[in-house]
Amino acid sequence: QVYLVESGGGLVQAGGSLRLSCAASARTFSSLAMGWFRQAPGKEREFVAAINWSNSKYYADSVKGRFTISGDNAKNTVYLQMNAMKPEDTAVYYCAAEIPLSTMAPRYWGQGTQVTVSS
Repeated sequence: QVYLVESGGGLVQAGGSLRLSCAASARTFSSLAMGWFRQAPGKEREFVAAINWSNSKYYADSVKGRFTISGDNAKNTVYLQMNAMKPEDTAVYYCAAEIPLSTMAPRYWGQGTQVTVSS
């Protein structure tokens, strides 16, 4: 069992920045990814970004060029730096672990952290 603890959500104005952190209780499989999904009110949960331990990175088109995912292998931690934020980025952001890139169906989920972008 892997536990994920997220931090860093909050309220920010449009154009501003936030950084999310996610610490895993144990090392996840190196061939699989850790990453972030988000769910806005009334919408389905969607993929945001992922990284595997060889440092390959993947992004949703909606966040490319604005969000950056990074990882600290020694700390089993991933980060999501969110810049130039838009009101449509408002959502609950979920950390995820052991993401097979073929299915994008994570095995583990965090509890979620609210991100609100005001216009």
